[in-house]
Amino acid sequence: MSQYIHAYRNVLRELTKSPRQLNKAIAGNFRSIVQKAQQQQNVQGLQDIVNATLFIKSQREHKILLERYNPLTDLTGQDHIKATARRVGLNMPVMSKGEE
Repeated sequence: MSQYIHAYRNVLRELTKSPRQLNKAIAGNFRSIVQKAQQQQNVQGLQDIVNATLFIKSQREHKILLERYNPLTDLTGQDHIKATARRVGLNMPVMSKGEE
């Protein structure tokens, strides 16, 4: 199997692992880049595809690690304060309806 085909399949594999649905335009662009590099026997183009695959994989793993070790990133400001207070063993005072 050609190195170019292998690199293209790796890119598609990483793109399909993302939680979002695979964007056909992005997959098509990668395909055209690989075909062009393969026709010209461009080693730099192959290396660019390998680098893009590594970047996509690293971004996906970074997001997973952020969600695992920093679960407060997607909270609102008030929820973030409450979660931080609970983390150190404090509870936020209950606000009356007039104070909110």
